Order: sequence, then structure tokens, then C-alpha cells
Amino acid sequence: MLMSFSNTRYGKLLLISLVGVLIWFVPHPETVEPQAWHLFAVFVATVLGLILAPYPLGAIALTGITVAVAFKLLTIKDALSGFSSSSIWIIACAFFISRSFIKTGFGRRIGYLFIDKLGHNALGLAYGLVFTDLIFAPAMPSTTARCGGILTPLFRSISEAYESTPEKGTERRIGAYLIQCIFQCNAITCAMFATSMAGNPIAVNFASEMGIKITWMDWAVAAVVPGLILLLVIPLLLYRFYPPELKRTPEMRKVAAQKLREMGKMSRDEWTVLLVFIGLVFLWASGAALNIDATWVAFAGVVVLLLTDTLSWDDVLSEKEAWHTVVWFAVLITLAGQLNRLGFISWFGTAIGDYVDGMSWYAVTGILLLVYYYSHYMMASGIAHISAMYSIFVSVAISAGAPPLLAALIFGMFGNLYMATTHYSGGPAPILFGCGYIPVAKWWKIGFLMSPVVILLWVLLCCVWWNICGLL
Repeated sequence: MLMSFSNTRYGKLLLISLVGVLIWFVPHPETVEPQAWHLFAVFVATVLGLILAPYPLGAIALTGITVAVAFKLLTIKDALSGFSSSSIWIIACAFFISRSFIKTGFGRRIGYLFIDKLGHNALGLAYGLVFTDLIFAPAMPSTTARCGGILTPLFRSISEAYESTPEKGTERRIGAYLIQCIFQCNAITCAMFATSMAGNPIAVNFASEMGIKITWMDWAVAAVVPGLILLLVIPLLLYRFYPPELKRTPEMRKVAAQKLREMGKMSRDEWTVLLVFIGLVFLWASGAALNIDATWVAFAGVVVLLLTDTLSWDDVLSEKEAWHTVVWFAVLITLAGQLNRLGFISWFGTAIGDYVDGMSWYAVTGILLLVYYYSHYMMASGIAHISAMYSIFVSVAISAGAPPLLAALIFGMFGNLYMATTHYSGGPAPILFGCGYIPVAKWWKIGFLMSPVVILLWVLLCCVWWNICGLL
């Protein structure tokens, strides 16, 4: 009965309140200001609320900021300062841009092009789906939109063409293999760009609060080689250890070609989307050299889509996930930024650093990365996880002697890699799991067995590549 109550909205609210109150009244260290400690209590309760989600995330975030102002931990001006952060607006604009990929059919066209070229066997089909995800990752931070709006329809058309469906008990024919390739590789594509997952700009913003500047190009250069190698390796590993029953699929290329013929020539709107996409990636990549602000680039992309009627203003207004993200992300930026300004983050990092004093920064960073990765089994949101732990873990690694940029980047990337674990790990997980191709026990088993491979390969490849490009 107690367990049943704890799963209700009121049970969750009670737990969140108790945690906040307990932290509030725990005697704080003399080196920490009372205001910082009490704000930390509000921050923890807010993040716990985002994880348990008794109400929508926006409602939880607004509650947290309202409590902070009520207890004079923030002024109302400070409370609203997060809404002026460029990070939240680059995310919102990218959501609007991703809507154009789906609305115009450009995303499906790219997917069918890859399948037409690579779809002669199951492994080729997997690479076709993975590369489709990779193509759109730099300009689509909504992994839910990428998986739900582009990849899942493509995957379903392939599986149903070969009568591989849960209803017929033929999941392993090809569907189960493809869906795990999408799921495992989506975490990699998310880790490759600062704009490929909504949590990445949060990490960039938190890093900037610690005085560490990460440009779009910094992140892309650091992740491109490890990411591409893992995108090639993961489908091969799954093909070996979780193989499809159907290996040869020559008919699929004909199906893709037929779909492309039915779509006809690229429409004016598709050409507009393509040109905007190319322009965005080019300007984001060269923005530092040209002194062009990344958020301005995102706004410019949306304006072009609006002025050409590729997107309507109603499309922008109806993109609820974007406006939803603006609200709760702004609140988290406000709370985390104020904690940093009050010295709480640096104090915590120093305190943890004292416990690992004498250990090399390599060992400290390695331990923290493992904790950071596997603690995601307790999380249902990558963004909530980043909000709760990123700044603290980065500050601890830096206190142990890790180069600041290296620490900020590696934890930023791991904030995506851990999404390839459970069926609730992030937006794509419930979409793909909900297709019904893999039972939950098998889903967890694959995610757990793949995790040491991904962690080890990513770290080793980063060590080699970052030495070559001067990050280490």
C-alpha cells in the first residue's frame, strides 16, 4: 500500500518536499553561505521533481523558481534571467527547424536515398538508418523528433515489407536488429554535436558558468572520429551478437527506389530546407572564425523558413516541446548559475576533490565517468541527469587536475552515451521500445552488455584522437 502511494502524484510530491526540507535543515558547512545551501535544497528538489514528474516539467520548474523567490534566495529579476540565455533559444530554434524536416518530407527522402544505396542486406539497411540519423543530428536537437518523425516510419516500412512484426511473432526476422541499431547509435549521434541533443547546450552553458568556453566546432572536432568509428562498429557488433534471421534484403532497394519515385522531384520547400540546413551547419562550424553568434544563426534559419512559407507561424506556435523546453531549461539555468555565483559548485568540487586527493586525475575522471554513466539507470531524462550532475562532476575532475576543456567535453559527451541503456532512458527509448520488437529484459541486457564496449572504445578513441588534435 505504501509503495502504491509513493507512485501517485501526491506520494511523489511528498517525497520531493521531504528531500528539499531535509537538505534545507541539514547543518551546512561554515564555508558555504546559508543562501547557497538553501538554494541547493530548492535545486535538488526541482531536479528530483523533473525526474519523478508528478506534474509536467514546466510546472515543476516554475514551482522551484517561485519557491526560491518566496524565500528571498533569488530576486525576481534574477529568477527571470535564465530566459535571456542564448542556449535556450538555440534549442527552441532548432526544434522549429527540425519541424521543417518532417513537414516537407525531406527527412524521409534522405532515409530512402540511403536505403536505396545501402539496402542490399540487413547490415546495409542498419547503416542506412544510422546515417540518416547522423545527417540530421547537427540541426535536430530533438532526438524524439528524429526517432519519432523520421527513423521510426522508415524502420516500420522496412520491417513490415519483410513481415517482421510483433503481431506475427517474427520480430527477430529483421525488425529487432534494426531497432537496436537505431537505439544504440542514436546515443552516439547525440554525442557528436553540441546541437544534436537538447541537453548538450545545457552542458555548454554550465561549462561557460565555470569559465570554460566550448564552441560548436570544439565539440564537433573532438567527437567526430570517435563517433564515426563507433557508428561503424556498433551495427557490426549487434550483427554478430544479436543477428537478424534475414541477412539478404535485395528487394528493399527496389522498395526505396519506388518510394522515391512516388515522392517525385524535390519540392521548393525541400530545397529550402536543404539550403537552410547546409547554411546552418556551415555557419555553426565557422562561427568562431567569422565571429558570428550561434544563436543568431539559428534565428536566421527560422526566419528564412518563415519568410519562404516553408514553415508557418502556426507551426512555430504548435511546437509545444520547444516552448516547454524554454520554460524549464531557463529555470534550471537560473538555479545552476546562481549556485555557481554563490560559490557552491566550486566548494562542492573542492570537497569531493579532498576525498580523492592523491589519485591521478585520470583515475578520478574515470571513476566519475562510470558513476555518471551507470547512475542513468535511475533516470528517465538525459536532461535532468545533466542538470543534476554535470557541473558537480566536471568541477571535481578539474579539482583533481583534469584539463578544464577536456573534462567539460568528455562529461558533455557521456551525457548522451548513457541514453543507450533502458527503455525509459530518454525520448527515443519509449518510442522505439513501444514498437514491441524486443522484450524489456532483453532490452536491458543488450544495453548493459553494450555499455562497457561503448565506454571503453569512446574513451580510448578520445585519448588517441585528442592527442592528435591537441586537446590532451
